[in-house]
Amino acid sequence: MSEVLGAGVLASFLTVLLGGKFIGFLHIRAFGQHIREEGPQGHKTKQGTPTMGGLLILSVATVAFLAFGERSVVGLTVLAVTLACAGIGFLDDFAKIRNRRSLGLSGRYKLALMVPITAFIGVVADNQGLSTRVFLPLLDVHLELGPVWYVLVFCVLAGATNAVNLTDGLDGLAAGTTAIAALCYTAMAVVGWIVLGDVVRLDIAIFCAALLGGCIGFLWYNSFPADVFMGDTGSLGLGGALAALAVFTKTELLLVLIGGIFVVEALSVIIQVISFKRFGRRVFLMAPIHHHFELKAWSETKIIVRFWILASLCAGAAFVLYYLRFDQYS
Repeated sequence: MSEVLGAGVLASFLTVLLGGKFIGFLHIRAFGQHIREEGPQGHKTKQGTPTMGGLLILSVATVAFLAFGERSVVGLTVLAVTLACAGIGFLDDFAKIRNRRSLGLSGRYKLALMVPITAFIGVVADNQGLSTRVFLPLLDVHLELGPVWYVLVFCVLAGATNAVNLTDGLDGLAAGTTAIAALCYTAMAVVGWIVLGDVVRLDIAIFCAALLGGCIGFLWYNSFPADVFMGDTGSLGLGGALAALAVFTKTELLLVLIGGIFVVEALSVIIQVISFKRFGRRVFLMAPIHHHFELKAWSETKIIVRFWILASLCAGAAFVLYYLRFDQYS
């Protein structure tokens, strides 16, 4: 347990300690955020705020994990997937900065780059003897997917990265909700480690704690009004981490509840697009849904805190479902 606590404390401490100098570096390099023209008018004041803050979160989390972790194959794989997805986000952020616009890599290129990452996860999963079945918690049954499981892995990876990316639209929203999801996975992994004595679960717990610490430390600078944004480097990296954790803890379906806010944000965009294209009408004033509440005159801080509360309720419910039948997630 001391390793889990140590990784979390070290990551949060280093993030706060190094954050100021890191933001200064981003200022010097003119790595500023470009705000979408079609976004809420109140966001225009955020133009030029340093971005790519995800580099800080993930660098510190990596150091903390390597310092305290057992460095198991699964632990290192989760880390590798996280950094690979962050790399895609970095290319996206860099394209935006270089071209001085809010659009970077196209969606199809991002999805294409997810394919080799999915293949890598599949190879490691096979070597580790991971089953291709999924557990349906409410029905209390297993569903054998066979080769279709690898398609599910791709959907989980693409879905998680895009959902976290869509959530990253208000100061501290994505970092806070990811911290809550990481805390849930930390608790789940600790339960598995204590009861089953599985060192892999301990390694996962250490990684989650390091990620949690990095996100909490980042909130020191990312809370409203933000001094730095995580950028796609951070959002895709964090989404990749959650996807990898879901795969290697066999909670692929439970991730829908663990990251409940991310799911709601993604669904709001899907609903808005389908409704507008099919019926020429918008369901929300603006999507993702946090912008809808902004246009309803909710303050940014009220939206963020209420979304954090909802994220905590979802993660708490997910932990209960996991705890009741943790022996079935294998």
